[in-house]
Amino acid sequence: MKRTLLFFLFLTSMSILSQEKTPFSNMDVFELEWAQNPQISPDGAQIVYQRRGMDIMNDKRQSRLWLMDTNGANHSKLTTIDRNEANPTWSPDGTRIAYTSSTEKGSEIFVYWLRTAKTARLTQLDKSPSSLSWSPDGKSIVFAMKVSSSPITMVKAPKKPTGAKWAKHPRVTKRLKYESDGSGYITPGFRHLFIISAEGGTARQITKGDFNYGSPHWSKDGKSIYFSANLNENWEYETRNTEIYKLQISSGRTTPLTNRKGPDNSLAVSPNGKQIAYLGYDDKVQTYQVNKIYLMNADGSNKKEIKTQLDRGKSNLKWSADGKGLYFQYDHHGNTKIGYATLSGKTSLITDNLGGTAIGRPYGGGSYSLSKTNTIAFTHTTPYHPSEVATIQKGNKTAKVVSKLNSDLLDYRNLGNVEEIWYTSTIDANKIQGWIITPPDFDSSKKYPLLVENHGGPISNYGDRFSPEIQLLAAAGYVVFYPNPRGSTSYGEKFGNLLFNNYPGNDYDDVMDGVDAVIAKGYIDTNELYVTGGSAGGIMTAWMIGKNNRFKAAAVVKPVMNWISKTLVADNYFYYADYRYPGQPWENFENYWKFSPLSLVGNIQTPTLVMVGTADMRTPLSEAKQLYGALKIRKIETALVEIPGSYHNISNRPSQLITKIDHILAWFDNYRNK
Repeated sequence: MKRTLLFFLFLTSMSILSQEKTPFSNMDVFELEWAQNPQISPDGAQIVYQRRGMDIMNDKRQSRLWLMDTNGANHSKLTTIDRNEANPTWSPDGTRIAYTSSTEKGSEIFVYWLRTAKTARLTQLDKSPSSLSWSPDGKSIVFAMKVSSSPITMVKAPKKPTGAKWAKHPRVTKRLKYESDGSGYITPGFRHLFIISAEGGTARQITKGDFNYGSPHWSKDGKSIYFSANLNENWEYETRNTEIYKLQISSGRTTPLTNRKGPDNSLAVSPNGKQIAYLGYDDKVQTYQVNKIYLMNADGSNKKEIKTQLDRGKSNLKWSADGKGLYFQYDHHGNTKIGYATLSGKTSLITDNLGGTAIGRPYGGGSYSLSKTNTIAFTHTTPYHPSEVATIQKGNKTAKVVSKLNSDLLDYRNLGNVEEIWYTSTIDANKIQGWIITPPDFDSSKKYPLLVENHGGPISNYGDRFSPEIQLLAAAGYVVFYPNPRGSTSYGEKFGNLLFNNYPGNDYDDVMDGVDAVIAKGYIDTNELYVTGGSAGGIMTAWMIGKNNRFKAAAVVKPVMNWISKTLVADNYFYYADYRYPGQPWENFENYWKFSPLSLVGNIQTPTLVMVGTADMRTPLSEAKQLYGALKIRKIETALVEIPGSYHNISNRPSQLITKIDHILAWFDNYRNK
């Protein structure tokens, strides 16, 4: 009997040990999955979504379409094809789903029939399609696709001998925007709209000219297409001056419905087809502006603002089924939410915790869709899991999470605990928000090293969203503090615009005030302070160690060090050339240099790791090298880490996310407890 009891106790203890949670580790990154772009059927009965994950053998992110009932039942892959799939779009009657799928030569449009579970390929296209939209009668699909233009040649090359191997012909451009981070050199061409029969056939181009056309939306009668675009003569330089247009399909006639200096976009056609809601603002040429909701008749008349009194940026407008109001998403204090506004402007909160699709650092994102029954499907996240599919209806207080993509992994991981912190700026008494994540098995009676993680943008925000990078830093034993200093979004236009001609500026003080607020909690070893950040966060990190010597080590990731050298080579400078500092570098040299972290490099005493992708076009490799070279000349401890072939998003491939964090931790470990 005793032997039996001992054996039972042994088995019980082994079972408990086998279920013991372990910290989140770098290889867990390959096991993460997340939901993206959930599309609910018109009747609200089913949801199709992109199930994203990591391909460990090819070191890439992948996407497959999955289908489920709205309550989470009957969860299965949509097709039997094992290729990347995206852009799921329900037909108006809910019997078919159009989507794009990768092929040997690019992406094509496919249709899936729910009754028969059969799939057909509709297209044979030159380029990959996007922005699919069904006609009201379900007989046609409109989509967007790039149409190539002939490259510029300045000279005719001499005829080479048969079999000769000459160098490639020079690449010539006259465009303002000719390259893009993430894809490289942009082959000449423009994004146009096409229509194809829902039964397949030849796609017909319905737009023309050297312009890029936005996402298409059908008129109620199916005879016209609405879209947002910049068709102005000076479109290449007036990058934010988009308008909303109506295209009559039969004649090709295009009519502008809006006309002002500033963006008009993100349109939504009312259920009865008589009105169009859209987002925009009158451009005041400042660092940050909050957009507003507008309403007009379908012919462009009777424009008016829906005055929501909500001082937050809005996106993803959708009409309620009865046409009495509009749904939209917005960020508030680092949390992405879905709101609802009546046509008179009365605004209410539908749900929060939207997002979880960034898979890296805790940025916003995510999306939602709406059925004719006003059931909403959306991507739901918390600091403890990436996005899952969730549903809610207007009037309900609690959303229902209907997928469990990560329960098999994260239920068995001891994650760091995330808590919100608010503190007061010593500069102007602004209230500043941030988050603290403590290591697994945290004990407040002990002392821990503090690691500050600065967000990019700077017009962006961190929030209470899942972040594998932050969790890995906490799992290494650090208390991690990530703040939203002035200039961050989700706190209103005034707060976001405090960086105009003052960047970096008092955002530095906001971060340092936060460091002191965390230290005041009593569990930080003040001799063990570390700091890192990428992009604008890299700028702030370099600025911080140029301003003080409180940090034991730093990791400056993909920074801008010199605004004069960066501006005219970055792929996106043309977009904010007039919105950050007055004048151009050659007109206001002293000002641009004053805000360049390189101007402070002579003060740096902190051992500094410098990291950048070799193909980065947003904060070019030469910027990071300027910091590294200056520190080497000054004999400050430093190392340069170059991520081969990586663009600005050096965490895009899972192995690169891992190596980024591993290098940062290895650098800091050189100085911990020493």
